[in-house]
Amino acid sequence: MVHIASTGGRRLRHAALAAKKLALEAGRTVTRKELSAAARDAEKALALRPAQRLVLSELVACWGEQEWEKLLVWPSNAHLASRTGLKDRSIRRILAQLTDLKLIIAKDSPNGKRFAIRNPAGDVVDAYGFDLTPIYARRGEWTAMLAEQKIMREIRKRSYDEVTVARRATEEALNALAQHFPAVDRSGLEERYNELLGRTPPRSTAGLPAGLLGDWQDLRTLAEAAFNETGNGGLSDRHIETYTGSSRESCTKDLPRKAETVPPKEPAAGHLSPALIVEACPAINDYGRPVRDIADVVAAGRYLRASLGAHESAWSEAVAEIGPVGAAAAVIYVLQLYDDDVSAGGSRIRNPGGYFRALVRMVKAGRLNLVAELRTMRRKRMS
Repeated sequence: MVHIASTGGRRLRHAALAAKKLALEAGRTVTRKELSAAARDAEKALALRPAQRLVLSELVACWGEQEWEKLLVWPSNAHLASRTGLKDRSIRRILAQLTDLKLIIAKDSPNGKRFAIRNPAGDVVDAYGFDLTPIYARRGEWTAMLAEQKIMREIRKRSYDEVTVARRATEEALNALAQHFPAVDRSGLEERYNELLGRTPPRSTAGLPAGLLGDWQDLRTLAEAAFNETGNGGLSDRHIETYTGSSRESCTKDLPRKAETVPPKEPAAGHLSPALIVEACPAINDYGRPVRDIADVVAAGRYLRASLGAHESAWSEAVAEIGPVGAAAAVIYVLQLYDDDVSAGGSRIRNPGGYFRALVRMVKAGRLNLVAELRTMRRKRMS
């Protein structure tokens, strides 16, 4: 049985009912610039198709900055078709899709027409058409989604970088075997190398196939182990020396001074130690007190949360999701990323509070290893 809305014959949608619960703050008026900015963020966050973006942009363009707490527009399908170049049928389909995405709310008149209701003075007091309130009311959601997408892009880029490193190291090991130990059977390693090469997609694809990075790293280990064992007499092949340079040059000639210092032993996996956090994130000094133990880390994270512009509820949610230590480490990590970004003159992190919420969700879902990220940050800072 088809459920029909009582106002104008439009099919009732659950998304439309959910969107009706959204509202602007009391006394809040929205400018066209603010609404347009929220719409652009929504388009990116939801990855709208070009036709959907076109219709949504035209709906927003119809907003006339009325001085009321409603974001109502009433363009006809003929107007939208003339502005977008789309057919009437496509307009209807896209409007239904935008409704399902909880971006707009259809406010139908008894006869299904769209028009404004004016008072005797000619001022618009109400209208039948589309309510754009969800676009603006959900702007915090768009920010969090965009921050999470950015983290995912960074993780994806890092994964491809690690695959490239493993692939090149494997190539070097195989070439070294061929150059120094030509009698060694490399067919198995080379066959597996070609198989992995065929499975590796270009960077333009959505992501790496599951397990591919681990397979490349395993092959790299096998290839380097084969070269090492052969060079150390594990096999009977004679090493052919092809390097004719001087053996008197210092092995550390081209290394930076800090490379001569052996870094301290890494903590156990999954261990968020105070030392790791302090060394990786100098921004923790904004706490103003010494950080000696885990209790100090948690206190610093709770205090520095406000520096991100994150609401107190964000801290409570983070504690519930990944524990107080994880929440504190996430606050300090994001604060350091933000400080580094600002110091470099960039503007990649425009909403640190939203970035923090997104990062917590990533850690909770197991898509981000916070300990590994902190270790990487510490190594970059020490080098």
